[in-house]
Amino acid sequence: MQLLLSKASLFFNSRTIFSSSTTMAASTSISLSSKPRLKGIVFDMDGTLTVPVIDFQAMYRAVLGHDEYLAVKSKSPSGIDILHHIESWSPDKQRRAYEVIADYEKQGLDRLQIMPGAAELCSFLDSRNIRRGLITRNVKDAVDLFHERFNVKFSPALSREYRPYKPDPAPLLHICSTWEVQSNEVMMIGDSLKDDVACGKQAGAFTCLLDETGRYDAPEYANVQHKPDYKVSSLVEVQSLLERDFELTS
Repeated sequence: MQLLLSKASLFFNSRTIFSSSTTMAASTSISLSSKPRLKGIVFDMDGTLTVPVIDFQAMYRAVLGHDEYLAVKSKSPSGIDILHHIESWSPDKQRRAYEVIADYEKQGLDRLQIMPGAAELCSFLDSRNIRRGLITRNVKDAVDLFHERFNVKFSPALSREYRPYKPDPAPLLHICSTWEVQSNEVMMIGDSLKDDVACGKQAGAFTCLLDETGRYDAPEYANVQHKPDYKVSSLVEVQSLLERDFELTS
């Protein structure tokens, strides 16, 4: 059976073809009339479950300074990993950096909004008994506020306090172990190639990139190491993708 191609299907466009061993495995399974099983979905929070409100580039400039920001950015085409970058700094310099980061994150909490389609997708997953977890590089207070404000629960929900954090696959593998499922029975959904997709691919999970604006179609992302199996422009597209390409089972 030939894979259906659509905006929310395997990530193909006129300039870039995203492929992976996981995609090949999924294609093989579908060709044998047996869709891959999916038992759980793990979400990123900021920019995926919530509307992006933090100006990350401004935050990076504030932490690094203008010149170092430009230097680091030139070496990291898929994005700056600010948390890993400051780990080698002196304790005092780290403390000041975390204060800046915390200030930007607090501003984001004050304007927290759930992403369109997120509540509906969670209801659909609940109706199919599909587990849902969360991995974020934000702090636990932000996760707790998200759960409380929008009356939706993800478990496990791993925040920055869990080490190592994304893009290391450890938090995703921890969730798989907690759920007692294999990583190839899970999908990671997020808006970052360098954090979410890298985490998912290294763990052996399916990955779905949320790219609302199409920014990842730009040429500088054509040769990144970790490429998603799926790409969507809205969480609204995810339900049909799951129903079409996967056997959803608890």
